[in-house]
Amino acid sequence: MAEQLFEYEIHDPTFTRLVSRNMRLVKLWSGAAWTEGPVWFADANMLLFSDIPNDRILRFLPELSGLGGQVDVYRQPAGHANGLTRDREGRLIACEHGTRRVTRTELDGRITVIADGIDGRRLNSPNDVVVKSDGTIWFTDPQYGIDSDVQGHRGEAEYGGAWVFRVDPARGEIAVVAKDFVRPNGLAFSPDEKRLYIVDSGYSAVPGGPRHIRVFEVDEANRLTGGRVLAECDAGRYDGLRLDTEGRIWTSADDGVHCLTPEGRLLGKIKVPELVSNLCFGGPRRNRLFITATSSLYAVLTQVNGVQRP
Repeated sequence: MAEQLFEYEIHDPTFTRLVSRNMRLVKLWSGAAWTEGPVWFADANMLLFSDIPNDRILRFLPELSGLGGQVDVYRQPAGHANGLTRDREGRLIACEHGTRRVTRTELDGRITVIADGIDGRRLNSPNDVVVKSDGTIWFTDPQYGIDSDVQGHRGEAEYGGAWVFRVDPARGEIAVVAKDFVRPNGLAFSPDEKRLYIVDSGYSAVPGGPRHIRVFEVDEANRLTGGRVLAECDAGRYDGLRLDTEGRIWTSADDGVHCLTPEGRLLGKIKVPELVSNLCFGGPRRNRLFITATSSLYAVLTQVNGVQRP
């Protein structure tokens, strides 16, 4: 097994009840150019995650006992996939930088295009994606995949913005739900789906740009209101994020994983020795936090459970 590492910062005493000193951060694998998009498939006992520059989706298969496992290639080429999730039917949903689209992998392996444009203009490079319990698919569309040939293919932004979209796959309808972002990035619903948290990581592309999480109210018609800044990152920028069953926010940052209250107050940090891009809860009890960080995949057992989505 790889070297075990673990450090954390306590900003509130309650954080010590969420992550135990006895549960060590473990490096599970290394060898990617830039890891992203982890998603847990409980029915297959596997984690999928992206290696964007190398244009592949990787698969981690845990050992039956212990904390190790093995990593192999699940799909290559993969459209320079970034964010991954699964829908209510257990199908893989992928944001593909290279093809500038969001796709669904059917249970028989066929690829269905969920969204690739708006009003006749191509998307930028879909980044992160979540599926609501009603089956609607929500994704962010910054320009990281068209800025250069590293994470996709250099290209032009065609619709003139960086928006957040909602797709009703049953009707095939795509709608813009938010336009006022510099670089919309990670997104996640609260456990009751009445709030949607969206990261703006514009700091990484624009000097002095935003590096915060915003929170929106979600009404019964899936319209967003509000959008106030919930939390500012004190270590680089936020990126991907997930929630536990109590509504706490677990978000990536340059120095590790930050844990915030639903109101945005920092409780503590899991320090990671590489720049963290994203994370998800997995394992049989959804209490194992998988972390994608630069070239590696890490995990730590927590004393909380992630939201079952879906």
